[in-house]
Amino acid sequence: MSLIQNRAAVSPLHRHLSLRQDAVSHLPSVAATVKSLTPEEPLHCIRPAVIAESSRAFVQAFNGDVLYAVKCNPEPAVLRAVWEGGVRHFDCASISEVTLVRRLFPGAEIHFMHPVKSRAAIREAWVNAGVRDFVLDSPAELAKILDVIGTRDAAALNALPGLFIRIALPKSRAAIDLSSKFGADFDTAVALLRAARPIAGRLGVAFHVGSQCMDPLAWRDAMALAGLVIQHAGVRVDVIDVGGGFPVAYPEIDPPPLGAFMAEIDAAFDALNLPGVKLWAEPGRALVAGGGSVVVQVQLRKGNMLYINDGVYGALADAGALKFRFPTRLIPATTSHGAPVAPFGFFGPSCDSADVMEGPFLLPDDVTEGDWIEIGQLGAYGACLRTAFNGFDRAALVEVSDRAMLETAGYETAEAAPGFSQAA
Repeated sequence: MSLIQNRAAVSPLHRHLSLRQDAVSHLPSVAATVKSLTPEEPLHCIRPAVIAESSRAFVQAFNGDVLYAVKCNPEPAVLRAVWEGGVRHFDCASISEVTLVRRLFPGAEIHFMHPVKSRAAIREAWVNAGVRDFVLDSPAELAKILDVIGTRDAAALNALPGLFIRIALPKSRAAIDLSSKFGADFDTAVALLRAARPIAGRLGVAFHVGSQCMDPLAWRDAMALAGLVIQHAGVRVDVIDVGGGFPVAYPEIDPPPLGAFMAEIDAAFDALNLPGVKLWAEPGRALVAGGGSVVVQVQLRKGNMLYINDGVYGALADAGALKFRFPTRLIPATTSHGAPVAPFGFFGPSCDSADVMEGPFLLPDDVTEGDWIEIGQLGAYGACLRTAFNGFDRAALVEVSDRAMLETAGYETAEAAPGFSQAA
């Protein structure tokens, strides 16, 4: 397995420079990698052990099937780590994601969970990739799925489609609300369940409380609404899919423990009294956020604003529009003198003045041009959001042995390693 792979925007990783090919326990550290490569382009650092541990913890905590949301980070190294953690089901939103997962894991269970799909994608997933589960939130999408699959094809394959009705939820306090775009209202959901039951191999209700949702009670309320929809439909369902949205820590954001969310889900599910029904979940961020970071280089300093070689059109989209703060640490190009920590903002490399990340990001006050900064908690929605805007589309990827940055005391400082001085 190669460790470093050059990337152009969101195209597949195509050229790689291997540092070594041993077990995860022998992977290099971030600091050692930077010392060896002195990268002048963004360097994405994947922590397979962290991702495998987070995945394993979620699988053990959740009383049902865990579907990794591939959109969160589709890097093969990440998918392999999720698999290592015991995940065998994958929530895919495109035929490209379906194809990738099927190529990596021929025996995986793949579920096409985008509520709106092209006819070509449905057909290819059904016929060529063996996908049997499809989510929908409208009568038109149900008709489309049945028209593409056709009862003749289903009979020939000795299979009926799994159909999952996604219901809309009231606007949440999550970082990103999703029900404004997807989800059937109450009456439509009831009608869809009744229409789908006679033709579904398995029938489910799905919902999503929103991304980075900090309130465990959101799942309790959503489960109660799902129960009302099922009750009014008067049909048997096989699965309730509680979606994703499970939060992770960021600087000054400390979500409740995973067990608090699971307790609310289990209690709400028990209250519905639906024997024989299974639970599914679609975590993404909760499995992989801590398992990724990006190393950027400072190109210019103006006061407490640093011009760096990645930005909102690269891996730092959430630091721009959503104003997420991420853990940072300095990897100085030369000896750091132990300056006190100060708050900084970042400008990205493009000529767009919107390419700004206000932070504040905490770094030693002697940071200067040529230094590197590692920005953590970017295993979720980091590398996968890269664009080619302004031609800043080059980056590389390396697998490393480091722990998640928020697990490390003093994450805003440089890691001790040969050739680097420990910063204050």
